[in-house]
Amino acid sequence: MSKVDLSVQVGPLKFRNPIMLASGTVGYGNEIAEFTDLNKIGGIVTKSLSLKPRKGNPPQRIVETPSGMLNAIGLANVGVEQFLKEKIPFLKKYDVPLICNIAASTVEEYVECTRILTQEDSITAFEINVSCPNVKEGGLQFGNDVAAVAKITEKVKSVSTKPIIIKLSPNVSYISGFAKAVKESGGDAVSAINTLVGTSFNIFTKKPKIHNVNGGLSGPAIKPVALAKVLEIRKEVDIPIIGIGGIMDWKDVIEFMIVGASAIQLGTLNFINPSAAGQILTELENYCNNFGITKLSDVTGSYII
Repeated sequence: MSKVDLSVQVGPLKFRNPIMLASGTVGYGNEIAEFTDLNKIGGIVTKSLSLKPRKGNPPQRIVETPSGMLNAIGLANVGVEQFLKEKIPFLKKYDVPLICNIAASTVEEYVECTRILTQEDSITAFEINVSCPNVKEGGLQFGNDVAAVAKITEKVKSVSTKPIIIKLSPNVSYISGFAKAVKESGGDAVSAINTLVGTSFNIFTKKPKIHNVNGGLSGPAIKPVALAKVLEIRKEVDIPIIGIGGIMDWKDVIEFMIVGASAIQLGTLNFINPSAAGQILTELENYCNNFGITKLSDVTGSYII
């Protein structure tokens, strides 16, 4: 029997292990449940929820790139009411911390979504998406404005008894300034990073490959950027970090923890190998055994410069 303790603490939240599934890559859990045992992973982050249902952007909405993916889904989702009625019952079948990702076009919408959802006992925490790069209203308008991020954090915190995690944009010069604003406004943790702004054109038609023109770049291409942003936050701000960005295997998980992440989220990898989360857990355990690590959380912030 393994003696490795894979549990991690993210502010007030304790997870059985650091592996979470990122918002927008596993729907509301039902698709991925066929491939990964949700009872074994650290947590699941739902697809972004808005107050009312959203159709999202017209197709084409996804383009593959040489080392990642561009998406401009446009936050398509069922809305808060239908989520509570039709999606939560499925998720309740599993013993997995449920983090609801919330997206909005106004500060008031963020607050109202959080206020309604906080009454649902099965929701563990909220991840507030202030950084989606492919919607016309909200998204980066908020993510690039420190004052707006601070205001959203303070307002949603005031209507919820549950931990608030703010998902930060990498499309800024100094992400640590935004993490500091989150901490000073009462936020419990940050997720870093959301996707980078990118585009792709067809060389024969000279038209953009995705209808929205710009999309969010994810996958292995953005991992070095994400690592640098996590390290910057770790060095400048005392706030728990959930690392996101191009994590493709257990070695990437360890790398993110070394630079300061307490936990991580798998995103693009879920489209390539939907069983990856379970496999990575086994490999993390092997890594710890091989290097005499009894408590995986000791790896967080262990970088040497």
